[in-house]
Amino acid sequence: MSVYILVVDDSPVLRFSIRPVLEEAGLEVEEAQHGRDALLILEKMDEEGRRPALILTDINMPEMNGIELIRKLKAGRFRFIPILVLSTDSQEEQKLEGKRAGAAGWIVKPFEEESLLRVIRFFIRPGLNEAKS
Repeated sequence: MSVYILVVDDSPVLRFSIRPVLEEAGLEVEEAQHGRDALLILEKMDEEGRRPALILTDINMPEMNGIELIRKLKAGRFRFIPILVLSTDSQEEQKLEGKRAGAAGWIVKPFEEESLLRVIRFFIRPGLNEAKS
């Protein structure tokens, strides 16, 4: 059974760099460019009987930012999917706003691959290939 991660970030470079890290850990990766795109991808995945085990989202994005996305997801049928923020923004006020919206954690870019995987393992341990650590 595949374990999916949805990566939501307007930076193609970030999405390109994080995909191999997650795939090497045994995860399937879906990508979205912003919050509205993420909602469409989640709907498509749901129709196909797939659901991400975790969502990684940036905060500063066009169309719909990460805080808006988190609020929207936590108010609907995707509310039980853990959401981690992956952002260059490390201000405590912003982190608190993310937590209030429903984010499960906050990782500051740039990140260390092993640290990112350790946090992901905390939320989806059964599906993550421990042998790759």
